Amino acid sequence: MTGDPLLRTVITALAPGRIERLGVAVSGGGDSVALLHLLAAWRAEGGPDLAAVTVDHGLRAEAAVEAEAVAAACAALGVPHAVLRWQDWDRRGNLQDAARRARQRLIAEWAAGQGTHAVALGHTADDQAETVLLRLARGSGVDGLSGMAAERSAEGVLWLRPLLGARRETLRDWLRVRGISWAEDPSNDDPRFDRVKARQALAALAPLGLDAEGLLDTAARMRMAREALAQAALAAARGLGRIDAGDVVLAAGFAGLPEETRLRIGAHALRWIGGGDYRPRLAALRGALAAVQAGKPATLAGCLLLPEAGGLRVTREPQAVVATVAVSGELWDGRWRLEGPEPEGCDIRALGPAGLALCPDWRETGRPHAALAAAPAVWRGADLVAAPLAGRPAGWRAELACGDEDFFLSLILD
Repeated sequence: MTGDPLLRTVITALAPGRIERLGVAVSGGGDSVALLHLLAAWRAEGGPDLAAVTVDHGLRAEAAVEAEAVAAACAALGVPHAVLRWQDWDRRGNLQDAARRARQRLIAEWAAGQGTHAVALGHTADDQAETVLLRLARGSGVDGLSGMAAERSAEGVLWLRPLLGARRETLRDWLRVRGISWAEDPSNDDPRFDRVKARQALAALAPLGLDAEGLLDTAARMRMAREALAQAALAAARGLGRIDAGDVVLAAGFAGLPEETRLRIGAHALRWIGGGDYRPRLAALRGALAAVQAGKPATLAGCLLLPEAGGLRVTREPQAVVATVAVSGELWDGRWRLEGPEPEGCDIRALGPAGLALCPDWRETGRPHAALAAAPAVWRGADLVAAPLAGRPAGWRAELACGDEDFFLSLILD
């Protein structure tokens, strides 16, 4: 293996032989530029094929020039490069969060077109420390304080962070030695942004021992604790849970589990069904589970929580899918794929109360009325063609794209 310590760090993190073609997101800043050059060096030593992408959020005039500089660097390295532009911000809500979501979506779409399922990101140990400090300030628990994951799956892409063990200044020194230039985003020094405040706070708190290294150690310990808690939740879910037509059904013993385990399983069920990016807020989750335990239904995160046989059923909230439409063969609500005879002119929509009234055998399924109202059905205009989950299959079948077992296995990855 190469004698370059940074390159060894990257290669070790990315597990040689696992990826044939790798995407890399390059903003033009020092971290991502260093990652681009490190991955190009690995490719020269037999590493995976490489393609680079830059997202221009259209928020700074300099961004277009920075994207051109990245394109020139990629051309010199022989790395294919694309610039993606974000043009649909509605100027509402949290700008940084909206930009992050848009960036992930655009890069995921680009990766699919490139035929790669993996994209490397340039987050560093300093980014990790800042993330832990910010989450500490927000009152995060074990999961939040474990920091950013070295790899995670979202939108059909494996997002990789091979530089989480490298310091920001180390990367810049590496670039300086090689005469490689990079751009500095002025927003990195703008105190209006929380991450900049965290960076400044770390510098001020370092004399007290609250520094990046300490926070990184905390994150490592929290990751160990998180793994143990996730394994406990998985064991409990397997013992008490089942998947019924895409719903998560938990038996009566669920209420007697330790609160942390109940909250972990409940939050995971809500995200698995509702598709949310984040766990619901702790107070809201506690309130919803307490309502069910008291025999009352609750809604949260696009889901409906229903008391059932002393336990709990988590299903999709009908109102959350009332406007969701897909054609046969496409994913509906990000989860369901319906296929059957004569799909021409048909689309997939929620069954709804009116459609359920056309399914006289729905009670034989054993599923609640509200759960079936949110189930996918086949429509041709205003005519109900099939409702395979509500006892009216008419030759159609509905399948979860991820499969039932995904609920349990993803508990240790959520």
